[in-house]
Amino acid sequence: MTDALLSIDGLHSGYGMVPVLHGVSLQIPRGAVTTLIGRNGMGKTTTVKTIMGQLPARQGAMRLAGADITRLADWRVARAGIGLVPEGRAIFPNLSVRENLICGAANRHRSTTPWTLERVYGIFPRLKEREGNLGANLSGGEQQMLAIGRALMTNPLLLILDEATEGLAPLIRKEIWNCLGGLKQTGLSMLVIDKNLKALCQIADHHYVLEKGHVVWQGSTEALKADWAQVQVHVGV
Repeated sequence: MTDALLSIDGLHSGYGMVPVLHGVSLQIPRGAVTTLIGRNGMGKTTTVKTIMGQLPARQGAMRLAGADITRLADWRVARAGIGLVPEGRAIFPNLSVRENLICGAANRHRSTTPWTLERVYGIFPRLKEREGNLGANLSGGEQQMLAIGRALMTNPLLLILDEATEGLAPLIRKEIWNCLGGLKQTGLSMLVIDKNLKALCQIADHHYVLEKGHVVWQGSTEALKADWAQVQVHVGV
């Protein structure tokens, strides 16, 4: 894998005295969709929080577009070009849909085709319909659309989605997967965490499997399909 947008080498992290990640290394190429998969409690969200500067890296290095982000505060990581759709969505419940979308809007990397309100409403027409509604009054699916739209409005170099379809109705899940497929077509780099392997295989280029804070398998979608049973050993319930 070449031309890595995000490069992580030997990452160690955890909570207090409890180590969780033990030397995690991964590469996210420009314009590719990469997944991080595994059972609950294996370190996926810890990896995301460490990337975002919400947890300190105890060892290892992280580089975004060649720049060292290992010790940056979370707000500096966001400004460097990583947009996060967090587990649980974390939208602002007392702001309207429009206010949620514009509150962090920026084009720091001077994209020639920046994300705007109109462009977000184009992929999520339901948000346009609910533009004046408070975040607290949206359904779970609408809140997830809003969380994705809010991250896109920062015009990130890399979009990270942590459990993008968890707890959503099947039709809404399908809509989110269709959206992610469309985002891939724009050339946006993404790191996606989800439990639906079949859906991930429809959009992803490369996969990393975490178990107890270690990368225990990695490979292309073709390799995953060929090694399906082995991957399921680490991912299945």
